[in-house]
Amino acid sequence: MFTTRPELIGTFGVVTTTHWLGSAVGMSILEKGGNAFDAAVATGFALQVVEPHLNGPGGDMPVIFQPAGAQAPEVLCGQGPIPAAASLQKFAELELDLIPGSGLLCAVVPGAFDAWMLLLRDHGTMTLSEVLGPAISYARDGYPVVPRITATIDTVRKLFETEWKTSADIYLPGGRPPAPGTIFRNPAMARTYEKIVRESEGIKGNREKQIEHARNIWYRGWVAEEIDKFCRTQEVMDVSGRRHKGLLTGEDMGSWEATYDTPLTYNYGDYTVCKCGPWSQGPVLLQQLAILDGMGVGSMDPTGPDFVHVAVEAAKLAFADREAYYGDPDFIDIPMDKLLSSAYNAERRALITQQASSKLIPGKIDGYLGSIDKAIDDRSGLTAAASMGVGEPTVAKTGVSTGDTVHLDIIDRFGNMVSCTPSGGWLQSSPIIPELGFCLGNRGQMFWLDEKSPSALVPGKRPRTTLSPSLALKDGKPYMVFGTPGGDQQDQWSTLMFLHHADHGMNLQEAIDCPAFHTDHFPSSFWPRSYLPKKVVLEGRFPVSTVTELKRRGHDIDVSEPWSEGRLTGASRDGAILKAAANARGMQGYAAGR
Repeated sequence: MFTTRPELIGTFGVVTTTHWLGSAVGMSILEKGGNAFDAAVATGFALQVVEPHLNGPGGDMPVIFQPAGAQAPEVLCGQGPIPAAASLQKFAELELDLIPGSGLLCAVVPGAFDAWMLLLRDHGTMTLSEVLGPAISYARDGYPVVPRITATIDTVRKLFETEWKTSADIYLPGGRPPAPGTIFRNPAMARTYEKIVRESEGIKGNREKQIEHARNIWYRGWVAEEIDKFCRTQEVMDVSGRRHKGLLTGEDMGSWEATYDTPLTYNYGDYTVCKCGPWSQGPVLLQQLAILDGMGVGSMDPTGPDFVHVAVEAAKLAFADREAYYGDPDFIDIPMDKLLSSAYNAERRALITQQASSKLIPGKIDGYLGSIDKAIDDRSGLTAAASMGVGEPTVAKTGVSTGDTVHLDIIDRFGNMVSCTPSGGWLQSSPIIPELGFCLGNRGQMFWLDEKSPSALVPGKRPRTTLSPSLALKDGKPYMVFGTPGGDQQDQWSTLMFLHHADHGMNLQEAIDCPAFHTDHFPSSFWPRSYLPKKVVLEGRFPVSTVTELKRRGHDIDVSEPWSEGRLTGASRDGAILKAAANARGMQGYAAGR
């Protein structure tokens, strides 16, 4: 199969991310003697700077990783909760039926910083100054602007000029968006991280104590105080068309910390695929595999109508279960054992016919079924808004030009492997806090204001995030890390990549480059929660005969640009051999290794 790039092969280490500068930073840390966790932390902070339209310090993230020699993979949850002051009653008083997708009402505790610090403390070897150095340098001295930064800022330019003026101060230098290829700086963010490093490394104590000091600064010190003050004192325009103050407080910040978790798994052939729990959408990838298991996917043409049809129909069923059952397991009971069981998914598989399903059909599990009727009735046929930074944009043709996400996969020579999908806090989610140089995220929009939903808003609850890194074992041994940005599409594109590799025999680069697709046949996780029954978006590289047959089977087909679906990256380890690949779509992702 033709590929855009070679699959990289080496023995020392591999890094693959959604931006070549992130990959270069990660590789530089490995070259300096750091391990995969040091490299991941440095890469994550650098990506906050060089992809500000896709993620930022005020965002969140999950990590799935395998330490060398460990018995099993682990998950680190850096998804912060909704503030204690956020409630169904509060939003009813504000006369809102959805949580706005931008502004301050949707801000949750920014979880990325604490997760990075825990990963560095517990599994890394380097100091704060070593891993934060590249991010500080890019923020202080500048980095080249990619075209999508310019395009994103241009979509919210009027908002910045008239309402979010602290954002205009940084992102509209000279009154206009920075041009592609020019050097852009964020000195306020540089000062924030420089001060954290200076104060933390100025105390007496070892590396671990310095990292703990940094955590305290962020969640109980002057960073938390600035966030608290901004939310209390600023009334911010959001997508509701009104100005609102924030609900996030210093107390919310100080009472939370990132946590470790056990991944969920599904055995598929020689592989064991590992995902984050149902506080993310990760289990939908496992459910898709469980539904497709035994359907002979490997014998189907990956660009033919049979493969596209069964993959889409399986996704519809898995995402219907996401809507009916997934949420924060600290607040609700979720029947994951049942949802991933062979018997249950045999019943789900039997629902797939030769025609496209027109309905959202969750499985029936006595005593558990949540409410999806309101989501379907209220959102059916809506198209997503194209302003004010409400969602997680993708490269896909979804009719939206909003924000996105980044992703990284790293494996070192010791056998450590890590996959992470940082997101949120992008420049178009809320106004810049001037003293800090970054803005808060908008993950709170993922809650439903419906008490019957498993994703109903409850004070202190984690939103059901779309962020979803992946790790796979092969023959019981740690083998591969992979993932992509893309909101609701993440676990569709990652499923395709895995199937192409595991069933179709493609190498990592071939699996990424293979023509891709997704369905919008379920309520979006992002404001205004659009739901487009039977909608399937195909890249333009699919054969005309495939498009014709899918339409005959009842799918509502939208043919997009030839290279428009996903921003996948992946890395694998087979003994001493390390491999990596990155997506050419969007012209930013690159793999590095030797």
